Amino acid sequence: MKPDLFEAPDYYNLDELLTDEHKLVRDAAREWVKREVSPIIEDYAQKAEFPMQIINGLAEIGAFGPYIPMEYGGAGLDQISYGLIMQEIERGDSGVRSTASVQSSLVMYPIWKYGNEEQRQKYLPKLASGEWVGCFGLTEPDHGSNPAGMVTNFKDMGDHYLLNGAKMWISNAPFAQVAVVWAKDEAGRIHGLIVERGMEGFSTPETHNKWSLRASATGELIFDNVKVPKENLLPNKSGLGAPLGCLDSARYGIAWGAIGAAMDCYDTALRYSKERMQFGKPIGQFQLQQKKLAEMITEITKAQLLTWRLGVLRNDGKATSAQISMAKRNNVDMAINIAREARQMLGGMGITGEYSIMRHSMNLESVITYEGTHDIHLLITGLDITGLNAFK
Repeated sequence: MKPDLFEAPDYYNLDELLTDEHKLVRDAAREWVKREVSPIIEDYAQKAEFPMQIINGLAEIGAFGPYIPMEYGGAGLDQISYGLIMQEIERGDSGVRSTASVQSSLVMYPIWKYGNEEQRQKYLPKLASGEWVGCFGLTEPDHGSNPAGMVTNFKDMGDHYLLNGAKMWISNAPFAQVAVVWAKDEAGRIHGLIVERGMEGFSTPETHNKWSLRASATGELIFDNVKVPKENLLPNKSGLGAPLGCLDSARYGIAWGAIGAAMDCYDTALRYSKERMQFGKPIGQFQLQQKKLAEMITEITKAQLLTWRLGVLRNDGKATSAQISMAKRNNVDMAINIAREARQMLGGMGITGEYSIMRHSMNLESVITYEGTHDIHLLITGLDITGLNAFK
């Protein structure tokens, strides 16, 4: 087991833009990842298994609902703190960050924003503490980039709702206690429903044979005449804008998280370039390797500035969905390119589990697709700057 020697790059002294609280939160998450995630994650990725024992630790570092008010069990932190936690967790592994992102932005966020006080009190403290893990049901087998086309539906049966349909590619599904599920009512309006494990007709088969996010549990959500109590409907927002509001929060976290994966690949390649000898000198002394490293640190620095500014806008309530979309697309694209370049710098060693790079590279193939694909985000930006809708 190799020690975690990670040193975070900060080429433009961005630490000066952070508060003491930001740095305290980030450093606590960084030390936890070094201690609890790095030593075990390669083995769990090889086994294609999520390390359930880290759930309590994620809760302790505030990774579950960092910005949820303390009265509901959250940490009451700002958006930059949330981003920094996601950055540090994804530096460890994208799959672990996915678990935290889903819990925070796709389960706790809609219950907090769209739920009533009774729902907040019932679910949020247990989700914040890690006692319960949640999942988010939006994507369907035939409706990925077009969630408005969903066919999952519910009918009013008088004293309850009857839910039917299926969702797929759902992080945390195999072990989640609760699912925030998006479905259409009889008029075709999209609503959020809280579905609990144990409800008759609700099953969560696991998805196997993944080459990406192997240390994350992925599954389906199957609803076969599931009786959902009426009090489990999220009352304060409906329509497609409701789940898309959750995705804004998740995409924002991903924009930070991807920087963590890129930082880890860069740091690994930089250290390797100083140690690996060829032709009588370290490979870091060759021009082509310096070019790769110089481009990596430049792109990381640009992404850090982009995301910090987005965090300020989020704190002020000014960030638009399109701005969040741009950061998610740019930063994941940046990270996946750095992972590929770093893998080449390590040569054959780069494909082994002795180093984290190939695992990051495989994980980022999922991150560049979920929460809006690379191409969909380009069209979101295109719509925003032209006013012309390419989706119609």
